[in-house]
Amino acid sequence: MYLIAGLGNPDKKYQLTRHNTGFMALDKLSELLGVKVVDKKFKGLCQTAAYNGEKLLLLKPLTYMNNSGEAVRAAADFYKIEPDRIIILYDDINFECGRLRVRGSGSAGGHNGIKSIIAHLGTEGFPRVRIGVGGLSEHESMVSHVLGKFSKEDMAIMQKSCEEAAKAALCIVDEGVAEAMNRFNGIKIE
Repeated sequence: MYLIAGLGNPDKKYQLTRHNTGFMALDKLSELLGVKVVDKKFKGLCQTAAYNGEKLLLLKPLTYMNNSGEAVRAAADFYKIEPDRIIILYDDINFECGRLRVRGSGSAGGHNGIKSIIAHLGTEGFPRVRIGVGGLSEHESMVSHVLGKFSKEDMAIMQKSCEEAAKAALCIVDEGVAEAMNRFNGIKIE
């Protein structure tokens, strides 16, 4: 079984903000798989799906970004899912809109949701798909940027990016992290 979690914040006011890009990508994934992520469990919304002979658990933590690890850990413990089978989809300000980066492990890189997951799992060894949301302007704070909404132009790019991020997660399931890195790292979605 694989756990695929998209990170975000649950309140309606955060919908379609940069920090909710993980939720947007998980929504695209659930569309591709033909399921709705609506069951309340593990401090989040979740749903199971079958994919190419694998069972997937899709999860949207409702713990707010900074406590995402609570929900991921609860689901992983319940189903006894090892960290190398936990895939995290999330926003990254270090990449422009339209860029993805697949990694098999690594540090949090300043992302509080990933910090929480590392703390709760006790390892950095889980795959992740980082979705570029663009960097800060010189007159912008980190909080206002990540909680800000996309421009109309960037939102069109983000819709495509989130779909590609969903495909990258499925590629990890099908063919492993190395193949997903080869296929998705370095492309620019426009």
